[in-house]
Amino acid sequence: MASLFARTTRSLVFPSLLLSACAVLAQQPAAMPPVPAVPGVPEAAQQAASLINPENIRAHVRFLSSDLLEGRGPGKRGAELAAEYIATEFALNGLKPAGDDGTFYQKVALYAVHTDEAATRFALVPKAGSPIPLSYNTDYVTKDERGQTTADLDAPIVFVGYGIDAPEYGWNDYKGVDVRGKVLLVIVNEPASDDPGFFKGKALTYYGRWTYKYEQAARLGARGVLIIHRTDLASYPWAVVQNSQAVEKSYLKGDPAATLEAASWIQLETARKLMAASGLDLDRQIDAAGKRGFRPVELPVRLQAHVVSSVRPYTSANVVGKVVGADPAEQDAVLYTAHYDHLGLDPSAKGDGIYNGAADNGTGCGILVELGRAFAQAPAAPPHSVYFASVTAEEQGLLGSAYLGMHPPVPARAIALDLNYDELLPVGIPSSTEVSGSERTQFYPVVEKTAQAFGLTIQPDQFPMAGSYYRSDHFSMARVGIPAFSIGEGTLFQGHDPQWGADQMKDYTAHHYHQPSDEYHADMDFRGDARMAEFGLMLGWQASAGATTDWKAGDEFERARKASTGQ
Repeated sequence: MASLFARTTRSLVFPSLLLSACAVLAQQPAAMPPVPAVPGVPEAAQQAASLINPENIRAHVRFLSSDLLEGRGPGKRGAELAAEYIATEFALNGLKPAGDDGTFYQKVALYAVHTDEAATRFALVPKAGSPIPLSYNTDYVTKDERGQTTADLDAPIVFVGYGIDAPEYGWNDYKGVDVRGKVLLVIVNEPASDDPGFFKGKALTYYGRWTYKYEQAARLGARGVLIIHRTDLASYPWAVVQNSQAVEKSYLKGDPAATLEAASWIQLETARKLMAASGLDLDRQIDAAGKRGFRPVELPVRLQAHVVSSVRPYTSANVVGKVVGADPAEQDAVLYTAHYDHLGLDPSAKGDGIYNGAADNGTGCGILVELGRAFAQAPAAPPHSVYFASVTAEEQGLLGSAYLGMHPPVPARAIALDLNYDELLPVGIPSSTEVSGSERTQFYPVVEKTAQAFGLTIQPDQFPMAGSYYRSDHFSMARVGIPAFSIGEGTLFQGHDPQWGADQMKDYTAHHYHQPSDEYHADMDFRGDARMAEFGLMLGWQASAGATTDWKAGDEFERARKASTGQ
């Protein structure tokens, strides 16, 4: 992508001629309810929101999810086209560059790892009995995070329960054991609880995320991890794990947490075989691991593994633009984010192997681009500057946004709020919204007031055990202290009974999420995406005007915010 970085805003206009057939602009919008007046918000914001056109969002989604872009795999041709398209739209719409060296691009150094499934071998070797060979995809999947072409392991396996060290909850699955040089067997998710004061009850904390389990294992010097997949705990089927591993997985260059030689998942039945070879019952061990007093167990089984990988160093980019505020001072800036990458191509697929990613996340990108246009072409500038970042490598572990969080366009202390858009189904106009995480901030009364004006019921997280707050790019901003949350639809839609929206979500998750079938269709209804864009614009305008946005006292991200602001 290096050739893209040297281009100026003027040179971006030329490629737009090539894309103009796909970037259909200024069609007559489908019937939309009027943008409501929100108490205390100036008419200029309402006028800006009224510029949002659902047909423009449609045009962006149609192009970004076309086969031409080959699933937008980061570092690949299709992702470069997507980044250039978004930067071109930013330029044409009047945004200013906010990337590196006066461009729209923020370089992100990465390396991609693809496991050679035919050459990679795993076997469970008990002290007594014959080795148990495992089949790739059927029994396990794995990645060598280091970016090396081969790894050979012959290491003891230690069952460490949920693999969590959480002093604030008085919980440590690693007590009394040295895991350096070993392979850790861990359960997906975290100890079950109905107590909001213990791992937040039913809502998943970051400790339950697979990324935390890998990071913690790496910090403690382990060589590998085997995460036990259970659909009821993970909230997604084994096929999602397979599809995420069948394609390249990227890592940030120089990331000290990316040191595992075998970052792996294993099927539930494979874990049963492992425990049986150790003379243990898996269900009883999982039950024991969820109770205080659990102690890690070194199993009488070793993992013998030969991992073969192809490694591709590359540079991708976040695409960052800005609209200068009436007061350009570095304070009360607002950031909008949406990832443009998806899963790319599966060359081994029989039939359609393009992961087009229309909903995930063509929709978020379409909203982001249209929001940028509305702010830039509004009759009045927002109170302070507004930034728009379409980030790379989200599907690889929020890597582009992690880099953006470490290298924001203005200091993190000057960013009042990040509003993120990720996977908004284009199925009609919602009468509810999910803004999970906003309740953790002092901005929540503004969210409630604005939602009420829009006639939107705020619904709680429909799947709190899925840990959705930690699975999208706003989390990268929260980790550096920036108040952040995603704006999404709820399950209530105009013209439909309450179950209809829930059924749409379930069908998408079961049949299209991270599947090649997540494609653009002409009958998609983007009015709901436009409505969520209007809602987000009104929220962002209020944050730009100085509304209080800080984390509530005691929130897990409050410390990072105070550190960034020097408190």
